[in-house]
Amino acid sequence: MRAKTLFAAPLLAAVALGAIIAAGPAAAQTAAPKVHDVIVTYANIAEAMYGDSLKTAKDLQSAVNAFIAAPTQANLDAAKAAWKAARVPYQQTEGFRFGNAIVDDWEGRVNAWPLDEGLIDYVDAKSYGDASDENPLYTANVIANTKIRVGKKTIDASKITPKLLDSLQEAGGVESNVAIGYHAIEFLLWGQDLNGTGPGAGKRPATDYDTANCTNGHCDRRAAYLKAATDLLVSDLEDMAKAWSAKGKARAAVLKQKDKAALGTILTGLGSLSYGELAGERMKLGLILHDPEEEHDCFSDNTHNSHYYDELGIASIYRGKYTRVDGTVVEGPSVAAYAAAKAPDAAKEADAKVDAALAALKAIKDEADSGKEAYDQMIGEGNAAGNKLVQTGVDSLVAQTRGFEGVVAALKLKIKVEGSDSLDDPSKVGQ
Repeated sequence: MRAKTLFAAPLLAAVALGAIIAAGPAAAQTAAPKVHDVIVTYANIAEAMYGDSLKTAKDLQSAVNAFIAAPTQANLDAAKAAWKAARVPYQQTEGFRFGNAIVDDWEGRVNAWPLDEGLIDYVDAKSYGDASDENPLYTANVIANTKIRVGKKTIDASKITPKLLDSLQEAGGVESNVAIGYHAIEFLLWGQDLNGTGPGAGKRPATDYDTANCTNGHCDRRAAYLKAATDLLVSDLEDMAKAWSAKGKARAAVLKQKDKAALGTILTGLGSLSYGELAGERMKLGLILHDPEEEHDCFSDNTHNSHYYDELGIASIYRGKYTRVDGTVVEGPSVAAYAAAKAPDAAKEADAKVDAALAALKAIKDEADSGKEAYDQMIGEGNAAGNKLVQTGVDSLVAQTRGFEGVVAALKLKIKVEGSDSLDDPSKVGQ
């Protein structure tokens, strides 16, 4: 409604006052933050995210210990819920990969995938097979065997300990020999998902851990494996949380970089996770092959959450604002704010692409959370609507990376984003 002339002067005064109030934050935003302060925010968010990952891993450890002590279905369900909760903060940390060597050298200990689960425990021979040309330990079954042959060496596995599992990680130089980390624990809690691209996750019975009423044999050793793997996860996360603390080596490494190199570190990690890792290896590859074995959390059907929280982490790191599991917020000067001051057009484009990627990944999460279909069903052959939902997520992540690259160009930085055959040369997939 247009104001009457009688009120024009007061209205102009009010508009002027509003402009003055609005000018405060706007003026502050136009001044670029110091790069050092941006890097401090980056390190503070890393410390908070890994700290939350450690806290939730300890919650998982408590739930696992309770389940082993009393292997009931209720306690197994509680351990599964704790595992899913632990994934929420950890997945958000993945934006610190690819740019930080300390993180990259360590990451495979906690989140390596896919894994040949026959290394760990019994499997369904019909669907899994009984041998692999690439992996001599494909069906080694550590839980059932007290001696494991690795090349010319025989390993004593009579006692399952963290040290033993450590020695089996990538045994024989085979990356799919994943003996530790979130996904080994996931398999031990859920068992194999034998549903293909049909509904349902793994259905491991609680009695697999019940020594008084044991199913599938070796319940005591299975419990020992689960405990050792969970204890190792906690120990590994303690190391990384410490590395980002006030005197930690990861924090020190990024803080000592020159301004452009430090900004490049941040954007390398965000761009590489967005493009080569998440859009390519975790999403497009499974979509090309229509293969549920290529989904990230393949035993638990939790992949929709892992993908979404990866993207939420990208947004949080870029924008310098992270909400912790206890609801408190860690925030400060950000790459987004620096870009907005120095290269507003590129920053506006990148910001829009981040919002679009968040929306696309949230749509996948919402579809799965609704109970209509899990992620492995979405990528199934012949599921046009599900395939389109995932492809939209892939496209949004690629566009997000292009947005980050626009910021990189405008700020005259240099980065190298990790690629993926699934995106760069699909003809090589499956060869």
